[in-house]
Amino acid sequence: MSFDVDADAYDRFMGRYSEPLAMRMLETITLPPAGRVLDVGAGTGAVTALLVRELQPSAVTAVDPSSSFVDALRQRFPEVEVERASAESLPFADGAFELTIAQLVVNFMSDPVAGLSEMARVTRPGCTVAASVWDFAGARAPLSLFWRVARQFDEDVIDESALPGAREGHLLTLFRAAGLRDVSCGQLTVEVPYADPEDWWRPYTLGVGPAGSYLAGLDVSHREALRRRAVEEMGDVTATAWFAVGAA
Repeated sequence: MSFDVDADAYDRFMGRYSEPLAMRMLETITLPPAGRVLDVGAGTGAVTALLVRELQPSAVTAVDPSSSFVDALRQRFPEVEVERASAESLPFADGAFELTIAQLVVNFMSDPVAGLSEMARVTRPGCTVAASVWDFAGARAPLSLFWRVARQFDEDVIDESALPGAREGHLLTLFRAAGLRDVSCGQLTVEVPYADPEDWWRPYTLGVGPAGSYLAGLDVSHREALRRRAVEEMGDVTATAWFAVGAA
């Protein structure tokens, strides 16, 4: 899936979650002392930024299928190799990287097994492939409150709980199906502060992702009713992602 949205809009919508998640994700793996690393579905660069900080920019490569995100990545990280590509068709040689990461991407892959297989292919044998997906099925994703309230008004709403990797154990299944070895899984939780409930709500109006598209398709009165109910039910905002790591 390609996000045909402005990079700044995506940052406002998901950046405050993806940046702390990237920090937690990199804490769980060992960065290679040499060689190249690949950020798949890099978006606006939450993981890329940390990799550049920890390694030499020349060691980092980022790919994303969205042209707006690719443009943003090239502007933000001019010394990083950035390519427009999907996970299912990576334009790199076998074993080109010592580490390959996909944060919040597997759930949007058109064929997650093919995407993870490609990630394994371009990773040197024995080196690490890692991925994370929000726990939509367990209602612990940043968007879970939004979808729960949306269902109160529309019981037929299609949320993101059935997406690949978004339920307990599914990333493990996908990693193994892609031929990755020594796979382990876990959970990563982040807490995100908001100035007020409206600060939480406004990014949903930017049309980003399935939630933004759903909201944009509602009439004005439905949108306002959903907003009021969500703001009423909002509490502390924490988010948990499933995490998997394996060897190519």
